[in-house]
Amino acid sequence: MLKPLKHSLLTLGLLFASGAMADEVKVAVAANFTAPMQALAPAFEKATGHRLVASFGATGQFYAQIKNGAPFEVLLAADDSTPAKLEREGEIAPGSRFTYAIGGLVLWSADPAYLDGTDAALKAGQFKHLAIANPKTAPYGLAATQVLAKLGLSDTLKGKLVEGQNISQAQQFVATGNAELGFIALSQVYKDGKLSSGSAWLAPDTLHEPIRQDAVILKQGAHNPAAAALVEYLKGAQAAQMIESFGYKLP
Repeated sequence: MLKPLKHSLLTLGLLFASGAMADEVKVAVAANFTAPMQALAPAFEKATGHRLVASFGATGQFYAQIKNGAPFEVLLAADDSTPAKLEREGEIAPGSRFTYAIGGLVLWSADPAYLDGTDAALKAGQFKHLAIANPKTAPYGLAATQVLAKLGLSDTLKGKLVEGQNISQAQQFVATGNAELGFIALSQVYKDGKLSSGSAWLAPDTLHEPIRQDAVILKQGAHNPAAAALVEYLKGAQAAQMIESFGYKLP
């Protein structure tokens, strides 16, 4: 009877020790990175034993929330300017900023036959609505306005634009048929080397500023082992492979 009892106590002790070592990290994640993070989170938790709690939204909105004391510990932004600004303002753990992905902007339609892989339909303008994310808070929305400007379509299509609060809402406008077309993140409709639905035109990088997406450990996560572990995981080979599978480029 003693041996099983000792074994049970040892098992309980190991479980307690494992639980004591595990920490939770609260992460603010740019909306375009929703699908990759949903895939990365369980892999990160399995590899490290830590727990990840993610919130998804527009980078500009996260900035305002962070400045107002939101309890986020890591920010995965949709740009590099917001993390740089937080760094200048002393809101991050020193030396923690790095680029975790470079995004692609795509013109997308839920109709598989609407786009032919070119910008012809966009230039033709035979549609009622074009969805974009709010360019004031969402970097992919800003990139969309840059593309329209470079193509000389800003004035022509101004009356057709419908803005989502973030890139997820912009995609929803198109997916539900409220807009025939929309500029969204490639990662939202791309997986394992192919388009997952609809039809698309990938906007050339020459038509918009590079969408470099930076991550930082925020002040509140400076002493959280789970925050440090997440950053290290994102820099690793396993994460890189998963990020690339959603159409992102790596720095």
